[in-house]
Amino acid sequence: MRWDIFCQIVDNYGDAGVCWRLARSLTSLHGQDIRIFCDDLATLNLLASGVDETVKAKVDLQPWEASFINSRHPVQTPDVVIEAFGCELPERYLTGLLIAPKKPLIINLEYLTAEPWIVDFHQKASPQTHGIPKYFFFPGFQANVGGILIDPVPPFSEINSKIPVSLQASWSQLRPNTKRISIFCYPGAPLLKWLKDLEKTGENFDIILTHGLLEQLRLSTSQEITLPESIQLISIPFVSQDEYDWVLGQCDFNIVRGEDSFVRAQLAGKPFIWHIYPQEDRAHEVKLAAFLDLYLEGAPQELRLAVIAAMTWAMPGDWLSLLDAWNSHSKAWRADLLKKQADGGLAARLLGFVA
Repeated sequence: MRWDIFCQIVDNYGDAGVCWRLARSLTSLHGQDIRIFCDDLATLNLLASGVDETVKAKVDLQPWEASFINSRHPVQTPDVVIEAFGCELPERYLTGLLIAPKKPLIINLEYLTAEPWIVDFHQKASPQTHGIPKYFFFPGFQANVGGILIDPVPPFSEINSKIPVSLQASWSQLRPNTKRISIFCYPGAPLLKWLKDLEKTGENFDIILTHGLLEQLRLSTSQEITLPESIQLISIPFVSQDEYDWVLGQCDFNIVRGEDSFVRAQLAGKPFIWHIYPQEDRAHEVKLAAFLDLYLEGAPQELRLAVIAAMTWAMPGDWLSLLDAWNSHSKAWRADLLKKQADGGLAARLLGFVA
């Protein structure tokens, strides 16, 4: 089938990352014909870089305007239209669907959440005045919702695996017998204070900062950044999704944000902090609590309290002593996730629903 995926980028990477990973799953694993219309094609192309060209060539990446500029980009009527994260379809594109002889199925692909209420709304109809059928589809961790994106499942924890070319210079700075922490977070996190507190553990840390984070850290303080000798900051360049997945697998601990890196951190089987996107109505606190209810189900009370503290930016000196126990829990969680997604996860469940 032909699928059109519409993606409007809200917070730089996450929305594009999910759309790209979904598209490559539908094409590479399920043989579908995919187009992405994106309002920030430059970012989408960056995330898709570094991918095998035979994989990338299967997805037709188009600017948002191409969905209705028929003279340059003829738009064939698709079988399925995905409004990623509830973005509205361009009016002229929708008009074209209305006059087309074949009507597609429209899917409002929502944000990933562990909140229990999504079970009651998943796959429910969303009647429209224009008459084209539209449905809600909720990704999630429960068995009876939309699942998560698991493609590709990378070879994690392979310390001696081949270093991507784009990361070789950064990786040459790593010190032996030193714990590695990767950080990808939003502005507003108490990052400098958090890093300085690591000294209390008495260990050495190499801190892998994603592209632009060092500058963000410098802007957050009016003084020069001074850290103990035990802590080394390493800033890496902008990397593709697959290369970032590799970084997560090489670190002992990861701080992630958004939806795509949140899922990849779990699939890395490593302890992590999810710096969930802060919302003014504090809805993010409800979403984080719902995830932790699932993530920590059955965990010992001491570990539960440590993880909850870490996720709410308690200083690492308060909980890092339980890192080994958290590491074992993370591996078990990853194994359980993959078991529950044995049907192929989000891409396969979308395809099954459409069929």
